Amino acid sequence: MSINYLNEIKNRLTSAPDIIGKNKYLNTAVLIPLIEKGNEIHILFEKRSAAIRQGGEVSFPGGQFDPVLDNYFEQTAIRETCEELGLEADKVNIINKFGTLVAPMGLTIDVYVGFLLIKSLSEINCDSTEVEKVFTVPLNYFLENEPDVFYSRLEIHTLDKDEYGNEIKLLPVQELGLPEFYSKPWRNGKYRVLVYKTTPDIIWGLTAEIIYEFCNLLKGSK
Repeated sequence: MSINYLNEIKNRLTSAPDIIGKNKYLNTAVLIPLIEKGNEIHILFEKRSAAIRQGGEVSFPGGQFDPVLDNYFEQTAIRETCEELGLEADKVNIINKFGTLVAPMGLTIDVYVGFLLIKSLSEINCDSTEVEKVFTVPLNYFLENEPDVFYSRLEIHTLDKDEYGNEIKLLPVQELGLPEFYSKPWRNGKYRVLVYKTTPDIIWGLTAEIIYEFCNLLKGSK
């Protein structure tokens, strides 16, 4: 391979993804839905139905990227928002993409900010199988109030067990000649957990993380 190939490398790098190996994650997209309420900008939230995964938690509308239905992640955010809130696509005005969050549990979240072209929450007809209720919180609340900060501990294991209790080697440390240190669980540091104690409901976890970083951007914070 000649030195001339450096130009080809340079050209390929211009189209490199922001996240290396993104396809190995569970790829999702969500919308930060803004609405006008009482001459003020509010953020709309969903409380997930108790019967689904992570039921009872507060989240943004969104879901998993579907390569059959979606050509890009913005479509995922719009499609899931319309399905969950019972809105037509022309009611969702995308302002811009905020960014991509990589979560420690193995998923990426492409986050978009949009304005819902509705006059009141009565125009929303939630899919009750996924959404228990919706509520709004003024954007100013998050700009003026810091969240409570907690932590959870992350730990990496190279062993697992099947349903019968048999040990499964996820990473054969000894066989590969890796340092013995990796044959036992090791800590991967602390993971920040943010909590907003709003009046309608507790907003925490990844949803709170997205809000916090979004408001830092609006405030011009690093």
